Amino acid sequence: MNKAQKKIWMSVQAAAMPTLATLIIVFFGGYALFGSNGVLAWGEYSKALQTRRADLIVIEHDKAVLANRVALLDPRHANPDMVDELVRRDLGVAHPDELIVPLK
Repeated sequence: MNKAQKKIWMSVQAAAMPTLATLIIVFFGGYALFGSNGVLAWGEYSKALQTRRADLIVIEHDKAVLANRVALLDPRHANPDMVDELVRRDLGVAHPDELIVPLK
């Protein structure tokens, strides 16, 4: 190797590590912005969170309704009207002239 080639090779070696470090920083910076968990995905996650919170409110309401029905059918202190409604509806013991009004 002549002197010019050695000088070029030493310059390449000297520039290799800073270039590699810069590429790594650019890669992780780009991922922090554009990646699946990046800053630009924040709006999408916010919308999904709002949708899930709305779904949770509906599910909690349904859960409360079911909990109320279960409490009305507790064998220790069952609601007579609820028991009568279920027995007549499920067993078919209502008379043809009776009108059954369901309790939500």
